[in-house]
Amino acid sequence: MKMEKLTSFLILPDNSVVDALQRLDNNGKRILFVTDHDRRLIGVVTDGDIRRWLIKTGELQGAVRQVMNQKPKVIYRKEICRANDFMRHHKITALPVINEKGMVLDIVFDEGAEHENTGQIRSMEETPVVIMAGGKGTRLYPYTKILPKPLIPIGDIPIMERIIDRFRDFGVKDFFVTVNYRKNMIKSYFAENNADYELFYVEEEKPLGTAGSLGLIKTEFRKPFIVTNCDILINADYSDIYRYHKESGNELTIVTALKNIVVPYGVIHPSENGAICSMEEKPKLSYFVNTGMYILNPELLKEVPKDSFFHMTDLADKLMREKRKVGMYPISEDSFLDMGEFEEMHRMEQKLNLKSE
Repeated sequence: MKMEKLTSFLILPDNSVVDALQRLDNNGKRILFVTDHDRRLIGVVTDGDIRRWLIKTGELQGAVRQVMNQKPKVIYRKEICRANDFMRHHKITALPVINEKGMVLDIVFDEGAEHENTGQIRSMEETPVVIMAGGKGTRLYPYTKILPKPLIPIGDIPIMERIIDRFRDFGVKDFFVTVNYRKNMIKSYFAENNADYELFYVEEEKPLGTAGSLGLIKTEFRKPFIVTNCDILINADYSDIYRYHKESGNELTIVTALKNIVVPYGVIHPSENGAICSMEEKPKLSYFVNTGMYILNPELLKEVPKDSFFHMTDLADKLMREKRKVGMYPISEDSFLDMGEFEEMHRMEQKLNLKSE
């Protein structure tokens, strides 16, 4: 491995978890090895380690040293020929190669394990998914003057079909689609598909918001269900999100994504009497944002007012006011793709390695 590529998998212990998440996005392997300035190995950190830290503390500026596993598995350069057997024995997919001084020389990946997991059907077959597809998509005008937002193509496949395909990778087969604007076009498109899943349409007579149409669903859900907007793609392990919701005791779990905003100016920090106490060049602000994907306990359907405009955020606010448990499942910035605006739609195409028109 060339040094430039190797360094994309290395991080210093005093870097923040935000820095770590960005590096994880960049290297695409969901793992980093923590070293000192001389490249001597100190620990290992994965996206799962960071997610558990964020759920536990909510602290974005925590240091990598607080999150890392201090006892990583390693292999010496002279033993590299048995690296694959070693990884499979220990059920890991990445292994740092070190010398006698503990310096990281290379990283070996078990590519075979990754291919084995690709497209593997998970146990979400009985999990209902509600896709909110009734909005007009005004931010994408004039595209939505011709097509409803769910049918706008990303590459040559409509965004809603991509969302369904992603859930199908995890075994989901029952989709409830709330429709209003140009609903017949949506129905006609999917009626022509030879699909191995079921679409149940929930028709709004008037706009009811991102949660109001849940009150129109006639099916009685007996287990937590997922609600997602029709203009987002989440690149994450849906089965892990669902498992976390059930184990956390949350009534409502919001999938959140890290969002970094760089102020393009030098920022002045003032003090009394017009004095300047410090200056900061192009600071980066980091926040968790709502992705538009939620996991709800079925009892929450009773909380949705009938025939009223009601958003998912209204439901979350109501639960929090009542001191009921609303939680989050954090993902990295690059794992959240939003086509709600033109710039983000092109980013989605690029991220999916599709040629943009």
